[in-house]
Amino acid sequence: MTNNKNVLNWIEEMKALVEPDKVVWIDGSEAQLKELRDQALATGEMEALNPEKLPGCLLHRTAVNDVARVEGRTFICSRKKEDAGPTNNWEDPNVMYDKLRKLFDGAMKGRTMYVIPYCMGPIGSPFSKVGVELTDSIYVVLNMDIMTRMGQQAFDQLGETSNDFVRGLHSKAQMDEENRYIVQFPEDNTIWSVNSGYGGNVLLGKKCFALRIASYQAKNEGWMAEHMLILGLENPQGEIKYICAAFPSACGKTNLAMLIPPEKFKKAGYKVWTVGDDIAWLRIGPDGRLWAINPENGFFGVAPGTNMKSNPNALISTQKNTIFTNVVHNLDDNTVWWEGLDKNPPKNALNWKGEKWDCTDGSKGAHPNSRFTAPAINCPCISSEFNNPNGVPISAIIFGGRRAKTAPLVYQARDWQHGVFVGSTMASETTAAAAGAVGVVRRDPMAMLPFCGYNMGDYWAHWLEMGKKLGDKAPKIFNVNWFRTDDEGHFIWPGFGDNMRVLNWIVDRCEGKADAVETPIGYEPKPEDIDVEGLDITTDTVRDLLSVDKNLWKEEVKGIKEFYAKFGDKLPQALESELATLESNLNK
Repeated sequence: MTNNKNVLNWIEEMKALVEPDKVVWIDGSEAQLKELRDQALATGEMEALNPEKLPGCLLHRTAVNDVARVEGRTFICSRKKEDAGPTNNWEDPNVMYDKLRKLFDGAMKGRTMYVIPYCMGPIGSPFSKVGVELTDSIYVVLNMDIMTRMGQQAFDQLGETSNDFVRGLHSKAQMDEENRYIVQFPEDNTIWSVNSGYGGNVLLGKKCFALRIASYQAKNEGWMAEHMLILGLENPQGEIKYICAAFPSACGKTNLAMLIPPEKFKKAGYKVWTVGDDIAWLRIGPDGRLWAINPENGFFGVAPGTNMKSNPNALISTQKNTIFTNVVHNLDDNTVWWEGLDKNPPKNALNWKGEKWDCTDGSKGAHPNSRFTAPAINCPCISSEFNNPNGVPISAIIFGGRRAKTAPLVYQARDWQHGVFVGSTMASETTAAAAGAVGVVRRDPMAMLPFCGYNMGDYWAHWLEMGKKLGDKAPKIFNVNWFRTDDEGHFIWPGFGDNMRVLNWIVDRCEGKADAVETPIGYEPKPEDIDVEGLDITTDTVRDLLSVDKNLWKEEVKGIKEFYAKFGDKLPQALESELATLESNLNK
């Protein structure tokens, strides 16, 4: 499939380490994929679902001790500890390679090693990057087929001489929790993952490459790899403006990426187009603006809570050629179910562990982190620009989190530097879904805390540098909070499709069509500029949603100082001065 010596030599070296019985090169052909599916069905690794109701769909269960990303076992191994920074786990690369070699030694004896060439981003795009993952898991092969552009086309993109590919080695090994490691070696373009079979730890193109390794590449090469959705907002005149947005988990990112406009806006001709739901790679185009692609080719979404009300487009995306992991198996009609899908749990079913499940006993049928891997092409609102090799031009960048009282519904940063400050201080309050106390503020700068492949202080400096290069062509930066609550703890803003009302103001600001009011934290809309027609909330409610409580913000400043202190002299001076400005504004 390739004569690239860099690829071939590396594969030989890895083969000698893991000692597979057999090597299969994945060309991406339907015939080969069918053979692998049949094999997985024969061994019970996968189960075929109802061909009428869920054509081409498969069910998979992971090991019970292997159901989520393991941040405590995820390492960034740069040569210098300070290059990994205070927010990543670090180990000396030589020490880590040594430890992992022992775990990989003969790990594929008696197994097949699959060689998966894959491309992140559209084939032929100047944005795109190639990876090769070696794995002993058919589950990985079939998921990578959905999530990336996999097979011969990726080797064609790489060419015969290039050494610019990410080297990924994965083995389920013994599925030993104590020796589970997901390790990125940014300076070597290398990812090693061992003793896991769960998607987020083993689909190495996803967070491992597209964020941790790519963020490091991006810093060195002058672009950006971000944990952001990309959506296109089309107005009744047919003009489309593109927005990137970053949110920590459980803040409605996928729902926003696939937003369905409220009836009033739909009738008027507004549409929303999904370019990406999770990751954006951004470069400065020939016109000096910031352009984005989605490096992925599918959605790896959380199943629980996905339904026809919360996110119809995501649910429709899963109705064919999708892999479901750790959901309920409805035995009556051989389909799947999860909490929050509908109010009719199946009577005759197996839970995510494959055990007989009684929906009346109070136990969860699907794992809270159960997943669907669905082709992006299935999405009813997928953008016509999805495969555009040049990407789409970005007008606005949105940050957001889950704050009960502090952050207003929406505000705009004064300029790019202030926007970087807003992103760097992003936080969410813990919900009942997370272990530990509810309402604890967790900082998650740019929603990149678990995914930044180098020191976050240097990452912010890179953002500031990008702003200088973009100059007056930089996208405007905003912060949103859909999660303000009243004194009884109920959400005030309706959220979901109605978030479009806020997006419209954001786009109008980018085009100089909307006014704003200056506050101590940034520019806010006039309450009457957020269209609430058809909602049972008033302009006065919007005024409350936009209120800035100075005392809460003074508390926020304390939290930011504490967080910034972790970065020592790596904290860019520009962010210190933005913090000082905020403090002085609050004291006026």
